Amino acid sequence: MRDNNNSIIGSHGGKISESVTKMKPYLAMISLQFGYAGMYIISMVSFKHGMSHFVLSVYRHVVAFLIIAPFAFVLERKVRPKMTLPIFLRIALLGFLEPVFDQNLYNLGMKYTSATFASAIVNILPAITFILAFAFRLETVNVKKWHSLAKVIGTAITVSGAMVMTLYKGPILDIIHSHSSSGQQSSSAESGDHHWVLGTLMLVGSCGGWATFFILQSFTLKLYPAELSLTAWICLMGVLEGGIVTFVFEHDMHVWVLGWDSRLLAAVYSGVVCSGIAYYVQGMVIRERGPVFVTSFSPLCMIITFALGAIVLAEQVHLGSIIGAIFIVMGLYTVVWGKSKDPIEPSAPSKNIDQLPITDTIRPISVVSVTSNNIGGGPLEMSKISTSSQQSS
Repeated sequence: MRDNNNSIIGSHGGKISESVTKMKPYLAMISLQFGYAGMYIISMVSFKHGMSHFVLSVYRHVVAFLIIAPFAFVLERKVRPKMTLPIFLRIALLGFLEPVFDQNLYNLGMKYTSATFASAIVNILPAITFILAFAFRLETVNVKKWHSLAKVIGTAITVSGAMVMTLYKGPILDIIHSHSSSGQQSSSAESGDHHWVLGTLMLVGSCGGWATFFILQSFTLKLYPAELSLTAWICLMGVLEGGIVTFVFEHDMHVWVLGWDSRLLAAVYSGVVCSGIAYYVQGMVIRERGPVFVTSFSPLCMIITFALGAIVLAEQVHLGSIIGAIFIVMGLYTVVWGKSKDPIEPSAPSKNIDQLPITDTIRPISVVSVTSNNIGGGPLEMSKISTSSQQSS
């Protein structure tokens, strides 16, 4: 009798343990979306308190470098390739494309629009990356196959959604009533309209820089297949190049001073949460469930940011943003579905080393697929995701 009870308890315990194990990837990805949305909100609050977006980008990569460099030094000391001039020049360009060009355009565009708007339009990244990958012959299209045609259709839908968000602002949707700010709406409407299109173009341009970063990164990883070391190098070059750009555009040295306020929180939070913990967790989920699983959670960040932006920042949401976001999400899932049906090539022999599945060094908001050929292969691309067959956060 007692043995039967023990066996029943053991079976129930096994089922509970199995259920918890199955739920871990879902809980991890949902938690990450809250972390990413928090980065949007905290960054916007720091901008409102006078923080320069140039300085934020520099400090963020200082924190990211300090986190990633020790792991790269220890785990890849035996497999790190020799640094050559062609590799160094590529890394220097990578350090400019994402940490400097992309992030500063993105942050400035977010200041001109809103955190909610920026989190929505960044979902066009898979479409832009697909277009560039096709142009560089890293991606093929066979219109006779449904999954291949879906990538083209999804890209067209995504671009259409971005055009709607750019050209049609529409009326304000007062979902969360905010009578206290009604007096300010009319006074700031003219300046808001003036910057709206410019901010949107900056956000689209930042996605273009981000996608270009993917393409160049795919070639660089073939020459320098030490993912953590490459991540650390890009962070370091981003700090150096971003510092030079900041000195050019910010002549007041006081912009570098951080107090015990939202400015310090933004730098530390984005560096630790979004360039440390998130990369590790996301890399683990990618290994277990694959990149398409991670991609499907991307729009959740937009929804969370919408709620937090309305409550914390009292942001205004326009009808055009809602319509455009719906188109972008539809296009995103269409591209992801088509990419998930691509044939997977046999993976290359893995290196016999221990390494953390740390992913991309930069803003991990949307998950991007570049090509099914072996171009991802590393931590840098995992947070935006390559559905390549060789995966290393």
